[in-house]
Amino acid sequence: MNRPTTAALSALSLLSLAALTACGGNSGSGSDAGKPAATASQEQQEQQEKQATPEERLKQLAITQADAPGDRKVTEPEGEFVFAKSAKEVTVDKPACTPLALAMNQLPLGEPQADLTRVIDSGGANIGAFTYVTLTAYESGGAESAMSGLSKAVDACGGGFTAKSEENTSAYDSVTAEKPVAAAGEESLGFRSTLTFRGVTHTVHTQAVRSGDVLAVYFSVDGSAIANARPSDAKLPAAVVEAQNGKLG
Repeated sequence: MNRPTTAALSALSLLSLAALTACGGNSGSGSDAGKPAATASQEQQEQQEKQATPEERLKQLAITQADAPGDRKVTEPEGEFVFAKSAKEVTVDKPACTPLALAMNQLPLGEPQADLTRVIDSGGANIGAFTYVTLTAYESGGAESAMSGLSKAVDACGGGFTAKSEENTSAYDSVTAEKPVAAAGEESLGFRSTLTFRGVTHTVHTQAVRSGDVLAVYFSVDGSAIANARPSDAKLPAAVVEAQNGKLG
């Protein structure tokens, strides 16, 4: 399993795929002259963030290789293995469950300004387990709305649902709320989902964190276990979640 997205994303297209394979200096003049250096620096950083585009902000906030705990590697997803290229391609048999389908397939919720995804491997021996981190930026109020929709979907979709895209299908047997592995920001939400492939049950875990107008969604899956018909329970690594949460502020 040398290509992480092959294993993890294919794991969510089970029924349609035969196999898985931050900053500025202080000049000491002007409005900053009489302010402590730390305060002036913080204000300059906040001003730079306001001037940055949503895409630039997310790149600054995203977990990098330097942030990764242990021997984990951080990469960008390979587009050819995504469940769908956009949220518009996804249909769900139970419309109320659509936010869950998007969150578990690295697609932005609601009305985003920008989004990006990073893939973090498990390090160590289990090369088939991966954590996906999707960051989405919104206009004022958009992140709160997206979080609310996700929470309502968890409550409404305990009995499972089926999501389809132009080429893939993913069926989930159940959805259950659970305690976030690392709460942060203004809101945190956690849930687990089960799916069955070749008669074997697998559990995947998701957590969402809202920090201001940015939403971070963490998703874990063990594609190697699914491909080899081994039961799996891909728990979210707290160290990875905490590392990304720390960058959200």
